[in-house]
Amino acid sequence: MAQSQTDVVILGGGHNALVCAFYLARAGLKVTVLERRGVAGGAAVTEEFHPGFRNSTASYTVSLLNPRVIADMELPRHGLRVVERRAANFLPFDDGRYLLTGEGRTQAEVAKFSVRDAERLPDYEARLETVAAILRDLILTTPPNVVEGGWLAALPEMLKAASLGRRVSGLGLAAQRDLLDLFAKSAGDWLDGWFESDPIKALFGFDSVVGNYASPYTPGSAYVLLHHVFGEVNGKKGAWGHAIGGMGAITQAMAAACAEQGVDIRLDAPVAEVLTEKGRAVGAVTEAGDAVRARAVVSNLHPRLLFDRLVDPAVVPADFTERMSRYASGSGTFRMNVALSELPRFTALPEVGDHLTAGIIIAPSLAYMDRAHAEARLNGWSSKPIVEMLIPSTLDDSLAPAGRHVASLFCQHVSPDLADEHRDTVADLMIETVEAHAPGFKASVVGRLALGPRDLERRFGLIGGDIFHGRLTLDQLFSARPVLGHADHRMPVPGLYLCGSGAHPGGGVTGAPGHNAARAVLKDLKPG
Repeated sequence: MAQSQTDVVILGGGHNALVCAFYLARAGLKVTVLERRGVAGGAAVTEEFHPGFRNSTASYTVSLLNPRVIADMELPRHGLRVVERRAANFLPFDDGRYLLTGEGRTQAEVAKFSVRDAERLPDYEARLETVAAILRDLILTTPPNVVEGGWLAALPEMLKAASLGRRVSGLGLAAQRDLLDLFAKSAGDWLDGWFESDPIKALFGFDSVVGNYASPYTPGSAYVLLHHVFGEVNGKKGAWGHAIGGMGAITQAMAAACAEQGVDIRLDAPVAEVLTEKGRAVGAVTEAGDAVRARAVVSNLHPRLLFDRLVDPAVVPADFTERMSRYASGSGTFRMNVALSELPRFTALPEVGDHLTAGIIIAPSLAYMDRAHAEARLNGWSSKPIVEMLIPSTLDDSLAPAGRHVASLFCQHVSPDLADEHRDTVADLMIETVEAHAPGFKASVVGRLALGPRDLERRFGLIGGDIFHGRLTLDQLFSARPVLGHADHRMPVPGLYLCGSGAHPGGGVTGAPGHNAARAVLKDLKPG
């Protein structure tokens, strides 16, 4: 047992923790990060899953990482290089047709299925971007927080709300209506109002169910669609790309930036409890019994993990505890990596080409996605699942031996409590689903890693396999994330802060919650 003293101790070493640590250390604070696993990065890591084959294990593609975070941490100087996909998305269909989207090709591709939809596409994209731009502006802004203590305490939040109101009112009435629709409606209803053909609705509708245990016709799923379009790659808005070396290249660059600022990152240091004295968080104790005392404790963990397992319930207000027990978390995600002896050849487009660098989506319609969700709720998983496959080795030859490849499969829907005994059955089904569109794919698989929701929870602390640290529903967004009254990253225990995806703006590899939490800590500690 040992005891040490620091200014800030951060629980967990995921990407948001590293971002938060960087900003705090750059401001002059002494920062210690305690990470349970033997590698920093949380769910954004690259690992060998079959001899000679490496890939991103959980998060698997880049777009939402905030440009300011990239610039402030100088991530390219620390080794990060992100390349854009040569095509955006490829959707093969049972009838042999396909939709291949990307810069300069989407409208003509959509016209193969509907001239009307192709004509409407520019207006749709422009109006969606108008709303996405507002969201993009709010990412690094702490939401107005509901506070108690009279008008004087509430005044700063009232001014913040007024500023937000002016920003929204400046949109114009049509855009305000779109904003309301995208926050409240289902993606299916939103898309049905725009388009007539299944392929284009499937393309956009897929974004509404990524990591979301819901149908595209579930109210609120339009926001999940919006959440996936506010990113950019190398300055190109809405684009998606690949980090050379996998997602771990992002967090290793972050760790290097932190080390340069003097951050102490301790691996293999799982936290057993948050130390509290007189109702205040004053440090953390590891499972090995080592105590790290601090002026502030910042958690990168899923908020339910933090309050269910690490914080003494006696110091937490009863109403907060009750609401946290109802904090919704659960995803239909089944995550796989496969090692391939050769590239797949799709019936719809059999030759090697740009489509193999794209997000390959097997989900031909909104109705298909709706049935997948319904069947998973009824039977535990869908017999006709939703599969997105990426083959990052088409852009990055460091991931596999020469002539071989790796593929990421992000699959849905399965029940968030899918039993381990069904893992291999479901994994086989996912491979067969790709095989149906790319004959020979199954025979090309020489190794695989399959992670169901429970595996994701055990390995990365994602309760119910929820990649967002809590569902992105209206009652858990913005000023209500994670609970109304604590949107400013300050938890109900003085000295305790939240910097992970359970805080605004939610999940995805953005770095924004870490950035914003650091601002709150710095305001309270006032270093220097």
